Order: sequence, then structure tokens, then C-alpha cells
Amino acid sequence: MTTRALLLIDIQNDYFDGGRMPLVGSLEAAARAAELLAAFRQRAEPVFHVQHISTRAGASFFLPDTDGVRIHASVAPQDGEPVVVKHFPNAFRATPLAEQLRAAGVARLTVAGMMTHMCIDTSVRAAADLGFECVLAADACATRDLVWQGATVPAAQVQAAFLAALNGSFARVASVAELFA
Repeated sequence: MTTRALLLIDIQNDYFDGGRMPLVGSLEAAARAAELLAAFRQRAEPVFHVQHISTRAGASFFLPDTDGVRIHASVAPQDGEPVVVKHFPNAFRATPLAEQLRAAGVARLTVAGMMTHMCIDTSVRAAADLGFECVLAADACATRDLVWQGATVPAAQVQAAFLAALNGSFARVASVAELFA
């Protein structure tokens, strides 16, 4: 029985330079996610890709039938790797993801993806609520600067705050190197 799977969330072209919502450190995070992906494939452990396609009126990125909505080439799915399409930040909301994971015998998730403060945070919390044990690869995630009350919160601070909030109660947060150690 399989107990562990890799869950790659929203590593899509719009989050990279030239996309509609470039993130800070997206190339570096994708490179770390690609390392995880290679390791899971080498061990023949299951991999699940999540792709966000915007259906919300007024959405400005992840628009259907655009290059930006495609999963980034560095972590492109191979034949047989499920791609779960979502329309909300939570990868489990109105998707078959939980059922697919359970059908594959998955109890533990290693998670990587984008944006840390939005879809990663929401999906990891949901996974924990659904009873999955989560490990979050901190350096295989990326986010962006946010603005609150007229002040810009740099991406590095956003990243640190959200990873710190998830660590412990919802996931074990570690670097890819620490996961391989």
C-alpha cells in the first residue's frame, strides 16, 4: 500500500517572468520542486499535479486556453500522473483530489507549489483537516509582495510568516535538502 505522495500545486507559467502574476523566486522554487519530482519518480512513488484554471469573473491570470495556465515545463506531468483541475485556492474544494489520494492509499503528502500565502496555505490546512500528514517543502514554494494598510510586506516576510504559521499544527516545514537528508 502506498502511504506517501508528492502534491505539486499551481506551478504554472503565469507565476514566472513574462507571466501575468510573476512571483519572487519562482524559478528557484520550481527547481527545488523539480528535484522532489525526480526523486518521487525515481522511487516510483505517486505524484499528483494541481492546476488552477480561473473561472471567476474579472480574473487576471490562469485564464483558460492561455500559455499562462499551463503547468511549468520544469515540473510537467508525465503520462499516468494525475492532474487535478481546481477553481478555488483550496486544492480539495470541489475537486476529486481527496478521493484520488485515498484510492491510491496515500496518508502522507509532501507538498510544493505556489503561492505560499494563498493556495499552499489553504490546501495544506485542508489536507491536515482531512487527516493527511503533511510535509511542506519550504524552498519549493514561492509567493509575492503583499500590501496591507498602505505598507508593502516583502515576499520574504510573507513566505516566512506563512511557513511559520503552518509549521507544527498543519505540516512539518523543511527545505528540500532537509527532506533528502
